[in-house]
Formats: sequence, structure tokens, C-alpha cells
Amino acid sequence: MLIQNLENKTRLALTTVVITVVGCVLFCCFTLWSCLAMVSSERDQVYVLDGDIPFIAERAKMEENFTLEAKAHITSFHQLFFTLPPDDEYIKWTLGKAMYLADESALKQKVTLEENGFYNELISSTGVASIITDSVKFDESARQFYYYGTQIIKRRTRSQRRSLVTTGYIEIIERTANNPHGLLIKNWRTLENNDLN
Repeated sequence: MLIQNLENKTRLALTTVVITVVGCVLFCCFTLWSCLAMVSSERDQVYVLDGDIPFIAERAKMEENFTLEAKAHITSFHQLFFTLPPDDEYIKWTLGKAMYLADESALKQKVTLEENGFYNELISSTGVASIITDSVKFDESARQFYYYGTQIIKRRTRSQRRSLVTTGYIEIIERTANNPHGLLIKNWRTLENNDLN
């Protein structure tokens, strides 16, 4: 009888220890999962200080602002490609920056302008080319854009205004230091480039 009681007490103690250990492991796993979920959700929030007052600024995903990102990318590319002072080194630098934002279709247009002597004429006449963005129409479903702008070429003797309409498609790529929007302009071509005088 004493041996049976001892056996039952040992089983009860063993069962109690096993249940306690399993309960502790489950509780630790749940606590770890909760902490990781909380840290992950906190990383989506950034606090901005205005004086001593903190404000929560939430990080937005690219899909939420895709149209704005695409329009900013298109505008940046056109600014780099068409804003040119009479400085050979600066022209090479800005065109090099623009080539990171578009595919070989932009390189083909750059080569065509070089062969036609546009850049050399701009430098020799100390002309300054700039562009004003009128509007950018972007179809998010087709990822096609139409860029409407006014190109201004100022030379010593005269000033020239040209309407510029270009089109192309946007492709999502990895973000880099040279392409901060993570977008690439594809099949870029000029539809209209006429004098406005």
C-alpha cells in the first residue's frame, strides 16, 4: 500500500513538472511572438519632433504612392535630360544621371542629339536649355505616361520656346543611390517638339 502511494505521488509529481515545463515553454513562445509582432509594428512608425512635441509619421508603402512616385521620377528624368547649361562637363554629368532613370531608349535619343550637334551648338553659342513641366499624365494600370512640357533655349541673340510631349512606360526596379524612386522609364520617345514662336 505504501509503495502504491509512493508510485502515485511520483507520477503526480512527474505530471505536474511536465505540465509546468510545457506551460512555461508555451508561455515563452507566445511572449516572444508578441514581442516580435510589437517591434515589427513599431518599425512602421517614425516619430518626428517639433520642438518638444513628438508626432507619429507612418511609413507608406510604394503601392500607396505609386502615381506620385512615378510622376516625380518622370519629372526628374526630364529635368536632368533637358536642363543644360553651356558646360560640357556638367552636360555629361546630368545626362549620366538621367541615364540611370531610363533604359536604352533614352541613350538612343542622347546619341541622336549628339550626332545632330545639339550639345556642341549649345556650348558654342553659350546657350542655356531648360524645361518647365506643364503636366504629367500617368495611367497606373498600363503604367504609361505622357509628359507635357515647355523647353526654353536661351542664346545670346535670341530665345526659343518649344512644346515638348514625350511618352513611355514605367517599370519597377530596385531602389539605388542613383535611382532613388526605384523606377525605370522604358520605350521613351518624343511625340512632339515644335516651336511656340
